Amino acid sequence: QVQLVEIGGGLVQPGGSLRLSCVVSGSIFRINAIDWYRQAPEKQRELVAGISSDGTTNYVDSVKGRFTISRDSAKNTVYLQMNSLKPEDTAVYYCRERHYGSWGQGTQVTVSS
Repeated sequence: QVQLVEIGGGLVQPGGSLRLSCVVSGSIFRINAIDWYRQAPEKQRELVAGISSDGTTNYVDSVKGRFTISRDSAKNTVYLQMNSLKPEDTAVYYCRERHYGSWGQGTQVTVSS
């Protein structure tokens, strides 16, 4: 099993930036594939971005060109750099490890003036 902790949420004005971190610990026998999800109030949780063990990345259309997912394998950390934030990006952001299916506890991102 693995444990995940999200760090870096907060309140930011529209057009601003935030960087989220997902720190992975536990049974790390490989470079873990990690996905970032988000869930806004009264909406379903949606996949935002992912990075595979070989470094392949994918993004939902609504964040392409604004969000960047990356990893630092030495720190067992996956980052989500979020630029040009919009009010509709407001949500609780979660990271998930694909092999074990483990989730973090989530971190709130609020984009508001």
